[in-house]
Amino acid sequence: MMKKIEAIIQPHKLDEAKEALKGVGISGITVSDVRGFGRQKGHTETYRGQEYKVDLRAKTKVEIVVSAARAEEVAGALAKATRTGSIGDGKIFITDVMDAIRIRNDDRGEGVL
Repeated sequence: MMKKIEAIIQPHKLDEAKEALKGVGISGITVSDVRGFGRQKGHTETYRGQEYKVDLRAKTKVEIVVSAARAEEVAGALAKATRTGSIGDGKIFITDVMDAIRIRNDDRGEGVL
């Protein structure tokens, strides 16, 4: 069984996240720039004298697929590296992955990791 770890983190914590993952032997990740909100909600900003509401905050999503046995270790390393203790630190989601296929040669399962 494999697990997918999706971490929504603050963009300025990406380098720390990459180093933490490297430290636990993870060599492949997918990173996306995303926007959203949770408890942090939005805020208002002023631009050229006009005030406007910004409800979607810039975040970074890091995705990794690992063997089920490594999921807690990897998620823990990510959490430790990206935690500031403030609202808006983000979330980590762990879900089951049924199968994986290497497109190049049709390898399947954990061997593609």
